Amino acid sequence: MEENVITSLQNARVKRLVQLQQKSSERRRSGLFVVEGQRELMHCVEAGYQVEDVFYCPELCSAPSVGNAYAVTSAVYEKIAYRGSTEGLVATVHERTLTLDGLQLSEQPLIMVLERVEKPGNLGAVLRSADAAHADAVIVCDPLTDLYNPNLIRASLGAVFSVPVVACNSEDCIDFLKQRNIQILTAQLQDSSLYYDTDMRRATALVMGTESTGLTDVWRLAADAHIRIPMLGRMDSLNVSVSAAILLFEAVRQRTK
Repeated sequence: MEENVITSLQNARVKRLVQLQQKSSERRRSGLFVVEGQRELMHCVEAGYQVEDVFYCPELCSAPSVGNAYAVTSAVYEKIAYRGSTEGLVATVHERTLTLDGLQLSEQPLIMVLERVEKPGNLGAVLRSADAAHADAVIVCDPLTDLYNPNLIRASLGAVFSVPVVACNSEDCIDFLKQRNIQILTAQLQDSSLYYDTDMRRATALVMGTESTGLTDVWRLAADAHIRIPMLGRMDSLNVSVSAAILLFEAVRQRTK
C-alpha cells in the first residue's frame, strides 16, 4: 500500500469533506464544495475551477494530477463517497461566483430562468438539458438550494461547470433581461399559447417556476408572452426538468430550420 494513506475517518481533512457534503452553511462559510467522480472533476478543471484536495482510493483509480492528492483506504472511501459508484475519487474545490453582468451572451441568446426551484436534482437535470441545447446561461432566481449541493452536481453530471449559472433575485433578473431586449416567455397554464406557436428565434429567456406553485406574479406581469405545453392526460403539469428540456429544444428546432 502507498505511503501516507489516510486510514481514519477522524482525519481532519476527511471530517471537513464530510461537513462540506452535508452542510450548505459549511460550504458558504468556507467557499468550498465537493465534487465526486472523474468525469465531473474533469469538467470542473476544464471550466477553470481551483481544486484544493483530492481524495482517491488507489484500488480504484490512479493518483490525480490536480490539487493536493491524498490516498485513502477503501473503507474510508466507502464512507466519504456520496454515491454508490466505484470511481474512487472525491475532491474539494473552491467556489466561483458568476454575476449577471459577468455573463457573456451570444447575439441571440437563449437563457433558461428558474424561479424558486427547490430540488437540487431537478436543477441538475435542467443544467444537463441547457448544456445539450447550448443555452447561453441558466439563471436561478430566489434559489431554495445552493448551486454546489452534491445532489445538484451529481444530477448535472458536471453541466453545472459547463453552463454559466447565476443566482440572483427575480427583480434583478427581469431588469437584466429587459435592458438587453431579451423576450421573456413564462411557462404557465393560464392565458397562454402553445409553446411551438411562439417565436423563439430572437433573444429569449424561458422562465419556469416550481411544479407546486408555478411562477409568482412578478414574472407573469413582466412576461412578453405566456406559453404552455399541451397536457392531454389527467395530469396538469410535467416535472420541471422535463418541461425545460422540451422548451429548450423547441428553441433549438426553430433556430436550426
